[in-house]
Amino acid sequence: MEEVGKSDGQYKKMTETPVARLILKMSAPTVVSMLVTNIYNLADTYFVSSIGTSASGAVGIVFALMSILQAVGFMMGHGSGSLISMKLGAKDVASAKRLASTAFFTALTLGVIIALLGLTFLTPLMYLLGSTDTILPYASSYARFILAAAPMMVVGFVMNNILRYEGKAAFAMVGLTFGGVLNMALDPLFIFGLDMGINGAGLATAISQAVSSLILLSMFLRGKTQSEFNIKYVSRNPHEYLKILFTGLPSMLRQGLNSIAAMMLNNAAAVYGDPAVAAMSIVSRVSFIILAVGIGIGQGLQPVSSFNYGARLYSRVRKAYFFTVAYGTSVCTILSAIGVFAADVIVRQFRDDPEVLTIGIPALKAQCAACGVIVLYQCTSMLYQSVGRSIGAAVLASLRSGVCFIPLILLLPRLFGVDGIIWAQPAADILSALVATPFIVYFIKTMPQDRKL
Repeated sequence: MEEVGKSDGQYKKMTETPVARLILKMSAPTVVSMLVTNIYNLADTYFVSSIGTSASGAVGIVFALMSILQAVGFMMGHGSGSLISMKLGAKDVASAKRLASTAFFTALTLGVIIALLGLTFLTPLMYLLGSTDTILPYASSYARFILAAAPMMVVGFVMNNILRYEGKAAFAMVGLTFGGVLNMALDPLFIFGLDMGINGAGLATAISQAVSSLILLSMFLRGKTQSEFNIKYVSRNPHEYLKILFTGLPSMLRQGLNSIAAMMLNNAAAVYGDPAVAAMSIVSRVSFIILAVGIGIGQGLQPVSSFNYGARLYSRVRKAYFFTVAYGTSVCTILSAIGVFAADVIVRQFRDDPEVLTIGIPALKAQCAACGVIVLYQCTSMLYQSVGRSIGAAVLASLRSGVCFIPLILLLPRLFGVDGIIWAQPAADILSALVATPFIVYFIKTMPQDRKL
């Protein structure tokens, strides 16, 4: 009876709360989580940059590695999460438990495999991700700790997304925020207090990620969720694995292409030396703060759209999308303007090196200038994925860091040198938003009518 009451209460909240209020409630903790995560990534960049320019460049190399881990975790997390939310919208709790357990244990296995392969082939992996000879020692030291924590990191991404799709983003925020604050406290202690250098940054990140994942796991073990992790619930039906993977494919594409894009950006910048790699690493981390806010707001849309789509309340899905785009675009445009005008001050806080500043300041201005338009693209991609339109979601997910960015990062530096590196990502952001527009027009036109109550 208690579980039925919990299910009915969640159903009522997700299907009857006014859409604008629900989006604000769902997005607030995800924005906080994204900001904390990216602030501690910035803290890593800040503290590591004090070691030297080559060490600063190593942060960008390891960022590409972490994107690979995110790709796997988000694939399983978004794939299972959107299905779980639709099952809960249809009041099928048993299927939700099976999907959650299947995703969790599969992700744990994949995390172990990635860790073993990465540690075995560490040096070629670092070169593949864009390391130079001088950056390699720093990147390898940092990456060892990240790979050691890979299994916990991957399942952490899965649990975070399942919690969000259940409409319990506040629980996810607790785990991510605690991990982020812990990381920021451990960084200076390990790097400077214990004189561990870049090893300290890697160890701090690994510990904080592991602690964050354990906190998220406790939410499931203490019965705070409708989903459960139990080996007895793991599916033996290959079709369900394929369904999770296919639904999560857009996330895999999005994050996997982010890793490839970071690798290609590092390699393009490496032609101009370690200062260029360091500058673009700093710019990527800073500009992602704005993108993180947009992503966090968009993530508030996902459980609302998937739950109501499962409940066949399609008008609420439409309202949720348009409110989220308007709200997210307004917020990100304001933050983008601040980034453009304060670019000089911001970049100097990380590395007051003339060569880094020469590239970093105009690059940050260019990237921030394009951030305001990306919310429409992000929300459209998230909407398609959250309601199970996997093919359209996969196409959209491949745009920003793949279809649009890769040709630009190959072509523009050949034509315009360093300026081509600076403008490749902003141009890709604008193109992605333009291409996403007909997708949302088609989605709205083909939306079914609400079910009759």
